Amino acid sequence: MNKVYLAADFGGGSGRVIAGWLEDGQLKMEEVHRFGNRQVRLGDHVYWDFPALFEDMKAGLKKAAAKGYKVESIGVDTWGVDFGLIDRDGQLIGNPVCYRDARTAGMVEEMFKTLNPTEHYATTGIQVMEINTLPQLLSIKGTAQLESAQHLLFMPDLFSYFLTGNATNEYCIASTSDLLDAKKREWSLETIKALGLPEHIFGKIVMPGTVRGTLRADIAEETGLGEVKVVAVGSHDTASAVAAVPAVEGDGTMAFLSSGTWSLLGVELPEPILTEEARKAEFTNEGGVGGRIRFLQNITGLWILQRLMAEWKERGEEQSFGQLLPEAEKACIDSIIPVADAAFMNPVSMEKAICEYCLQSGQQVPSTKGELTRCLLQSLATKYKEAISGVNDLLPEPLKRLHIIGGGSQNELLNQLTANALGVPVWAGPVEATAMGNILVQAMAAGEVADLASLRQVVRNSVTPKIFEPK
Repeated sequence: MNKVYLAADFGGGSGRVIAGWLEDGQLKMEEVHRFGNRQVRLGDHVYWDFPALFEDMKAGLKKAAAKGYKVESIGVDTWGVDFGLIDRDGQLIGNPVCYRDARTAGMVEEMFKTLNPTEHYATTGIQVMEINTLPQLLSIKGTAQLESAQHLLFMPDLFSYFLTGNATNEYCIASTSDLLDAKKREWSLETIKALGLPEHIFGKIVMPGTVRGTLRADIAEETGLGEVKVVAVGSHDTASAVAAVPAVEGDGTMAFLSSGTWSLLGVELPEPILTEEARKAEFTNEGGVGGRIRFLQNITGLWILQRLMAEWKERGEEQSFGQLLPEAEKACIDSIIPVADAAFMNPVSMEKAICEYCLQSGQQVPSTKGELTRCLLQSLATKYKEAISGVNDLLPEPLKRLHIIGGGSQNELLNQLTANALGVPVWAGPVEATAMGNILVQAMAAGEVADLASLRQVVRNSVTPKIFEPK
């Protein structure tokens, strides 16, 4: 049987264990286990239930073993910025706090009492956001939990640590922290020292394709997998997804939109852009597979629609995408909301927040679910146009095509609205870009795939994107 690679892919709402293997130059995949993920409010904070997620991941590993797969390795990817702290005895100090927690309020202003914004961006190249790791750390500076910490581990690092016992920080996920030197691809010790953060908690940076270790003896026995390797992949989920964009080397600068709860829109570059123009335009330089730079904007994405749908479900008015999108396509409404505005970050009622904004801005107020959905989708397309315009201002030549990947690439109305707004073709797919990138980086580590260009050739062999021409 072919070598099988297991991707443990954690998103904000769910997680999966997916098996993948190479066959005749194509990637074959099977979902082994799917489970929920949720934010838990406890006391004054919002947490991730890490022990439950780890147990769910192990359940997936057990199922893979029961299927008789010849498992070569395991790779873990998750959302960015969040972390857990490990104490000197190797134990977890509390559940990781969710980036949507209110503890970071005011921390950006606190950060810039010490740091110069222009100089800081010229080092880290990261879009300043309250959700970033740096504001989170400032919010707990001087507390017992930070003072007793031995290691800071981002979420995929944390899962990998409890699988192997080895504490390392993978490059792509570390780059989301606002604490990495974008050019050197190492920790910015100047930033860490300036803010009085404990230097020793920032560990060894490892690149995608590095073997983190093998399964601990107890987990190897419990899951039935034996001594399987754990490989550092592009462990920020967007890094794995971008690795699986079916672009051709030399075919111009690659533009991508990773579409899901968040919209991450940008280009892949060999080196970061750290200019004042890039900072003012709110672009971020995050690490990618092969040491590439994902030069992008973090844009609130389908989170707003997910919240609307959850709200309707609570009222007994549950809607599916199959119902909503045809209604939205027929809806006649031109209203636009600023999707990145704080009003839409986490309101008590997303529907009320949208309607109130439209009323106050003198626009048509959505009165149906179809109109609300249309309003959101065309607002996203408008934001994408602004982001692409900003990218074009910083590149020698304008972008000629946009690849939309991830679950949001199935939203054909949004794809078409985006093509119309940008005036360039949109190539949609693969849907499973994150899992594909995760698995194929493991295949690179095993020598089955030569390099990033070969990885993308496998993707092109395996999927056929759907093309949306501007109208």
